[in-house]
Amino acid sequence: MTLLEDASGFTGSADEVFTPDSEEAICALLCQASERAIPVTVCGSRTGLTGGSIPDGGWEISLEKLRGLHVGHGRARAGAGITLETLQSAAGQAGQFYAPDPTEWTASVGGTIATNASGSRSFRFGSTRRHVLGLRVAFMDGSVREFRRGNKVDFPVPAIPLPQTTKNTAGYLLQPGMEWIDLICGSEGTLAVVLEAELQLLPKPADLLTGVVFFSGDEEALDAVEEWRPLPRLNMIEYFDERSLVLLRQRHSEIPSRARAALLIEQEDGDVDFWADRVSEDSWFAAGDQDRERFRRFRHALPELVNDTMRQRGFLKLGSDFAVPISRNREMLAFYHEHLRSLDYVIFGHIGDAHVHVNILPTSAVEFETGKALFTEFARHAVSLGGTVSAEHGLGKRKAHLLALQYSPEEIGAMQAVKRRLDPRWLLSRGNLFAEVRS
Repeated sequence: MTLLEDASGFTGSADEVFTPDSEEAICALLCQASERAIPVTVCGSRTGLTGGSIPDGGWEISLEKLRGLHVGHGRARAGAGITLETLQSAAGQAGQFYAPDPTEWTASVGGTIATNASGSRSFRFGSTRRHVLGLRVAFMDGSVREFRRGNKVDFPVPAIPLPQTTKNTAGYLLQPGMEWIDLICGSEGTLAVVLEAELQLLPKPADLLTGVVFFSGDEEALDAVEEWRPLPRLNMIEYFDERSLVLLRQRHSEIPSRARAALLIEQEDGDVDFWADRVSEDSWFAAGDQDRERFRRFRHALPELVNDTMRQRGFLKLGSDFAVPISRNREMLAFYHEHLRSLDYVIFGHIGDAHVHVNILPTSAVEFETGKALFTEFARHAVSLGGTVSAEHGLGKRKAHLLALQYSPEEIGAMQAVKRRLDPRWLLSRGNLFAEVRS
């Protein structure tokens, strides 16, 4: 038995762990597992935050050795085990880039497709699903199929109501006449194993302006978000609350002392004079690759510091992934702050999409349980505002219970019927998405 752990600290174990180096070897393993009724969990880099890649017994199949990569004009063919960092580096050498920008660049291509990951640039470019041109997948019986854009699902699919948000990865995206790629993206490894993907690449911008703008408080920052959201070619608007800036000063002492909130922005063909007239003198701006990388590390440092803090305190990471309609942005943020007053926490993330991450940093077991209860309350409130319980991380095993807050039993039953059609014995990624196993 092998003990395994993901980036959130969620642990589990596998009876056996396999790292096959070919499609044929993977299919042979799936056939064996299917014949013997052995549950199979698939993993890539284990950078997930919801336990989706962590098994509860059975077999774990790692796709880390599927590392084929070919970059062409406007597209790349990537094995499931290729990391985003490797993909972006290869695309950059060809004067291109891959638009989805999850914070963790060590994440694998297969993992980001499984969760329909997005990240900071989703404000302009949307989630992973939008940039997938083709998929080669294996099903639980060992059969392999390749799907292209335009290939429709070849069985009846009902309509599931979608939240009024710009991002959503809670459950299956079911719509009549939908395409296979859209069904598999975001299905968290429960329907098929992604072997290889053809991904859209975009021309690398010649001129990219990046800035970290500091504010005296939340209201000023939120006013700026509403003013800047319609700007052309704005790639991202990322938010940091006051507590986030306090934590970040451990690595970035140059953060202005008066700052009580901040926004990280990135704009293609940005006008320096436009921004100079609208921001404080102590804000940071850069047009060069080196400084842009410094700002990316600034953004990445916060979840790293949160993870370090949670490890030191001995608790699993408590992080939210809720999003609401843009018109309810202020309301949801105020609800968070009001209910978190007695706890240590930070709030940061994709405020341009009304999708910020609350991270509670408990100092005791009582606070940890309080935090878990609060997250359920936050999820209910987000749904009541027309939002989603998962915008980009998926639900995995840790958050599978939240699906029932967003969808009715009948709607979840429709999703389970799709699962049962493609994996009748419920062996693939058992425990992900659905809190109960239905055979």
